[in-house]
Amino acid sequence: MRNLLIAFGLVATLHIVSPAEAQEKSMVFYGLQMEELEYRRGDENENLLVWNGDAFIGTDEVKLRWQGEGEYDTDATSFERLENRVVLQTPISDFFDVKGGVRLDTPKGPDRWYGALGITGLAPQWFEVDADIFVSEDGDTSARLDVEYELLITNRLILTPSAEINVAFSDDPEIGIATGVNDIEAGLRLSYDLIDRALSPYVGAVYERKLGRTADFARDEGEDIEGWRAVIGTKIVF
Repeated sequence: MRNLLIAFGLVATLHIVSPAEAQEKSMVFYGLQMEELEYRRGDENENLLVWNGDAFIGTDEVKLRWQGEGEYDTDATSFERLENRVVLQTPISDFFDVKGGVRLDTPKGPDRWYGALGITGLAPQWFEVDADIFVSEDGDTSARLDVEYELLITNRLILTPSAEINVAFSDDPEIGIATGVNDIEAGLRLSYDLIDRALSPYVGAVYERKLGRTADFARDEGEDIEGWRAVIGTKIVF
């Protein structure tokens, strides 16, 4: 009787995958989106071109994903920051994926390679969360938390607050990074969806601040440690 109940339980929990479901899971999808593609004008008259986007190809089960972001100073005609990541991503629940891969930074100073591991998805109350931990080629460890929320004013008009926090667990003075919370960025953007959300122009504001000894490194280099920036740009989804 006990064996019969066990067998019944196994059958009851067994999920039969239909041919249609199997075919859907094996279908290959691809896409590209620029979450931020914008011009920033700072309170010290800085002029920056900024982007933050990703592209992917894969199935529902596993995707190959590129993530890139950077800042280009149009006055100095040089990159303030340039980051590229290539990761594999797979679901771990209905709302979250795990991802792992490599990251390359080309900041001021020497380039840095990192191993990257993180999660991305929707937290309760529909907050979009991206959390990552990085280990550099020199063994320095850091982490990043990126949170965003879309508040629908109308079906097309959307207010999006966002926040990003970077934390280091060891010093890397060659690129101006110290142990602790390095920097924060908070933004607020008002967008309007065009063409079924494929194109969403926006305006907004961003506040950036370096903290702790990372701010000291920036001061030593003659850099600003905080500032407000007005932004104008667009989201693009393909």
